[in-house]
Amino acid sequence: MSEVNVRTTPTAGTSSTRPSVIQLVFREKGALYAAYIPLFSEGGLFVPTNRDYRLGDDIYLLLSLPEDAQRYPVAGKVGWVTPPNASGGRTQGVGVRFPTDEKTRLLKNRIEELLGTSIASAKPTQTI
Repeated sequence: MSEVNVRTTPTAGTSSTRPSVIQLVFREKGALYAAYIPLFSEGGLFVPTNRDYRLGDDIYLLLSLPEDAQRYPVAGKVGWVTPPNASGGRTQGVGVRFPTDEKTRLLKNRIEELLGTSIASAKPTQTI
């Protein structure tokens, strides 16, 4: 996945009570399209990772979008898990559900604005 950079920053004394921090950098709209999850009403993104997560785990994203110099902090939760060796050759990772707040609603709108009409495409994605 050359169009997306993912870097997980370990948290001190990593435990299930502290969310991991993941820097997610989308350089191209195609990669953002493949990761965006419009089925989550509040929006969300697929994050490729081989780390074990469970539904409901907290994940803190530092998100960079194509053509946008701003970095967006998102305190999300795992909404689904794609396990290793998933059928159909799907990439291992998690679907991160955005929180329901005004700042993240604006982020969802920004992502959908960037994706434009491609959001309704039948082109396969990494998501559900």
